Amino acid sequence: MALKDITLGQYFPGNTIIHRLDPRTKLLFTILYIVALFSAKGGLAYAVLFVTLCACIAVSKIRPKTILRGMKPILFIIILTAVLNIFYTPGDPIWQWKFLKITVEGLWAAFFMVLRISFLITCTFMLTYTTSPIMLTDGLEKLLGPLKKIHVPVHELSMMMSIALRFIPTLIEETDKIMSAQKARGADFDTGNLFQKAKALVPLLVPLFISAFRRADELATAMECRCYHGGEGRTRLRQLRFQGSDIAALILGAALVAVVLIFRTLGI
Repeated sequence: MALKDITLGQYFPGNTIIHRLDPRTKLLFTILYIVALFSAKGGLAYAVLFVTLCACIAVSKIRPKTILRGMKPILFIIILTAVLNIFYTPGDPIWQWKFLKITVEGLWAAFFMVLRISFLITCTFMLTYTTSPIMLTDGLEKLLGPLKKIHVPVHELSMMMSIALRFIPTLIEETDKIMSAQKARGADFDTGNLFQKAKALVPLLVPLFISAFRRADELATAMECRCYHGGEGRTRLRQLRFQGSDIAALILGAALVAVVLIFRTLGI
């Protein structure tokens, strides 16, 4: 797996309907989709969720290849989850060897769990792919605005989350540069077993942490030079307003949850 395969936190500019949606709408729709995803039980409910996700990808014009490339880093987690569900779900065994057994219920549980994780990660990707970090910060701050009344530092929390997402691609690029420099000096990151590969990555941590702290210090200095003192009294260049498309998207999200809950009740 190459580091360039990690696409979480990246933003792909565009002028599609999904790109133009209010960030609050996209955040709320993502939450509704996750609620529907964890409420789904039968195959028909997962089919509806799959069609909805495919429609969002098609409308946003994000290439499926980009999403599949972003799924590579979590492939190990998906496979491990599937294996654990296959061998440790109780039910009628169709194969057994000592303490290991495969059940019909385990196969179905593994299948649906793989779908659930894949849909969840893809939905999260779609949020970051189509929303700039600045808009994501503004949307999150607006949604959490009522918490300001109980003195929760909403602006600061939103800013930290946005900066963390924004710096994921930067740190990945920095890691790739350090690895290339160490490979040019004879370092080997590709051979050996899993533990040897993990041990070979240890020398990356020191320069990577130094680089991360240096960038954090530079960012703090830049914010201080621009007289940043938190969210109190700050204004925005772009004001967030709900449009007709935002209302339609939220209605679609609520309808999706309702349909999945109906299917769950009916057992389909």
